[in-house]
Amino acid sequence: MTRDGDVPEVVPCRPLVSVLVPAYNHEDFVERCLDSVLEEPYPAKEIVIIDDGSTDATGQRIAAWIARHSDEVPVEYVRRENKGIAATLNELAARARGDFLRLGASDDYLLPGGIEAQVDYLLAHPGKWAVIGDSLVVDRHGRHLHDSGMRDLHHADMRLYQTGDGIRRAVITQWAVGGPVTLVRRRALERVAGWNEGLRFDDWDFFLRLSAHDAIGFIDRPVCAYRIHDTNVSRTRDTRARIHNLIEARDVAIRRMGMFDDPYRTLLLAQSHHIGAKIAFLQRRLSAVAAHMAAYAWLTQVSRMKSGPPHRLAART
Repeated sequence: MTRDGDVPEVVPCRPLVSVLVPAYNHEDFVERCLDSVLEEPYPAKEIVIIDDGSTDATGQRIAAWIARHSDEVPVEYVRRENKGIAATLNELAARARGDFLRLGASDDYLLPGGIEAQVDYLLAHPGKWAVIGDSLVVDRHGRHLHDSGMRDLHHADMRLYQTGDGIRRAVITQWAVGGPVTLVRRRALERVAGWNEGLRFDDWDFFLRLSAHDAIGFIDRPVCAYRIHDTNVSRTRDTRARIHNLIEARDVAIRRMGMFDDPYRTLLLAQSHHIGAKIAFLQRRLSAVAAHMAAYAWLTQVSRMKSGPPHRLAART
């Protein structure tokens, strides 16, 4: 009882959320990223951050931030040689203590209330292993560019994200998720074998494996600010690098087809031809572009004819 006789309010225990931050050459942005975790009002949280072999002052900025704020939030910090994003995410997850893992990025930042909303979603939907949200889009100086990364930057059909079938189709046909917008259950990583360290860009492969289990949910609200700047790795204009990235994506599509039943398997095969057309275009093989686009159009139509009640196979990794 309180002194005036009132029964004290019982504050429910909230599950621990580990904010995973892979950091690489983001000296101008990493402190804003870490500040945003402090600004997030969700009470049960920790930061796990790895400097993945930065060659700028990222490591020093992180260490200075921790010296100022280590009494405000638990932080585990590791600085080591470069191993790449997938290996870093796997190590971050292994070091985390939380049952919920919030995927971060050292050049982006969280928006207040996002963690709370995503935790509430997963607690209310025990069959979902991960939940994604939307993002605001800002420039390197933090100036607002777009209200929705999904709608305004990637031109996503937001109607797809209202159902499990639609999310699966969206993941296969138009990867429209930008920035650290995902909260995932730790046990989900055991089921889908974490991040693929053999890939340069692992996010599409990771979400394909989740979607094969019908395991992704969605909340239509911005949960982070996605920063566009000159050094975004995924926005390279180098033709050879773009070809390499597209070849990797096509290989992922072909490799993961066996995880899906139709119509999703056929839709993923169609997407492999769509990616093949992009590769051929960059290689200036116009006849191959036409052949891939014809196959893409035909397979997309076949997938529509095969559509019915959604089915999925037991996912294989």
